Amino acid sequence: MGLFRKKAQPLEVARIGNPVLRQKADLVDPRSIGGDDLAQLVDEMIATMDAEGGIGIAAPQVSRSISLAVIEIPVDSARYPDSEPFELEVFINPSITILDEQEQEYWEGCLSVPDLRGLVPRPRKVQVDYLALDGDSRSIVAEGFLATVLQHELDHLDGVLFIDRMRDMTKLATLEEYRTYWLDSTDAPSLDD
Repeated sequence: MGLFRKKAQPLEVARIGNPVLRQKADLVDPRSIGGDDLAQLVDEMIATMDAEGGIGIAAPQVSRSISLAVIEIPVDSARYPDSEPFELEVFINPSITILDEQEQEYWEGCLSVPDLRGLVPRPRKVQVDYLALDGDSRSIVAEGFLATVLQHELDHLDGVLFIDRMRDMTKLATLEEYRTYWLDSTDAPSLDD
């Protein structure tokens, strides 16, 4: 996808407390798909994700309340060495279907909730139907880590943050305390978007 990673400037990340993070995002107008404005926003979101060291970002996180998210899990990621890579993908107007209710837990972090980590249970297998940047309809079935990443990012489109999904608030920690007390004492892996 050649239009990605042009020399776009990163955008400011909306942080918890910004009302845009609690709004249900508007659907992207299909007439804008394939257009320069949407492609520019995608490039800016990718630049923001890269600058912040994330593996996903949703449009509300850059103060655009539209149904758009970008996800990429790099090959040979030092941060996520046990995860399968996932090529950069743009999700427009996605819908998610739970395929397996069995839950898995990951320690999640978020660019919009800086310096906090929380243990979040989520279904282990999902299907996401969406439009790609070229306007084609696509579908993906994901399990494990990728399923959690997809659910985390697509929650942003409904105004939901990872802390809203936590069942045990005693498992919410600052990044420093997470590293000190939880990182080596839990089997649950970590996700930072």
